Amino acid sequence: MKCRKCGTGAVIELRRHNAAFCAPDFLEFFRNQVREAIRKHRMFTRDERVLVAVSGGKDSLGLWDVLIEEGYQTSGLYLDLGIYDYSVESKAKCEAFAAAREVPLIVTGVADEVGAPVPVIKEVTRRPPCSGCGLSKRYLMNRVALEHGFPVVATGHNLDDEAATLFGSVMHWQTEALPRQSPALASTHPKLVRRVKPLYRLSEREAAAYAFLRRIDYIVEECPFAKGATSIMYKEILSRMEDASPGAKHNFLFGFLDKARAAFERAEAVSLQECVRCGQVTTGTVCAFCKLSDQVKRAT
Repeated sequence: MKCRKCGTGAVIELRRHNAAFCAPDFLEFFRNQVREAIRKHRMFTRDERVLVAVSGGKDSLGLWDVLIEEGYQTSGLYLDLGIYDYSVESKAKCEAFAAAREVPLIVTGVADEVGAPVPVIKEVTRRPPCSGCGLSKRYLMNRVALEHGFPVVATGHNLDDEAATLFGSVMHWQTEALPRQSPALASTHPKLVRRVKPLYRLSEREAAAYAFLRRIDYIVEECPFAKGATSIMYKEILSRMEDASPGAKHNFLFGFLDKARAAFERAEAVSLQECVRCGQVTTGTVCAFCKLSDQVKRAT
């Protein structure tokens, strides 16, 4: 198996691209995919500061690595979920990454903001842990970005993540979620920063290969609460389709983005206002985060 670009021995085969690459050419391929995502969706400019949400995993640290190498002004944001040893290790990975590259890392604890860590939130709400966790992360990413003057937050969602999310939304015809399925969400309110996903063109396997070749030390273990999550099931289904028909995930996601997403955009704009408690954006009087915090404080 030879590299498509230089003809030397390849280290990775990408069946959906009908190509194989040596290590240097794969790294350049990976960076080019990120560059194209940023260019096509005008995610951010070199004059803007970018807040990169990092979890300690291969995707977010790989994204941060690319943006640093490309010369963007970045800071990392690690949200400490308080999930036992998993959070201890993932935080350490992020801190070591930032220290080695001499880049800023902001650390915010969910327990400090909500009143309890994710395991306690799970018990209090009696809802799937991903529910309270996801709500807290979205809220805190936006708030921290505003407080520190970042106009945009970049996350490490890859092709597999985005295809699985779309699959779940279509399976249940969650039409309110489909317009938000995008690699770049614009700011629709002065207190909402832009959210972008520069890895959406790259698969999980490609992100793992990039991290390995770049010698990025990342946490390998999945979140202990991820077991049984429907998103994992959707990923497994799509991976079986990908094995049988390379490019299936790409075709599914990109077909939606290019041909179908616009059909689900709402004709009327959603009315946004500021939460009377915290001042962040909500569609009601009190935002979901403040309601969650109240529920946690009443039970603890």
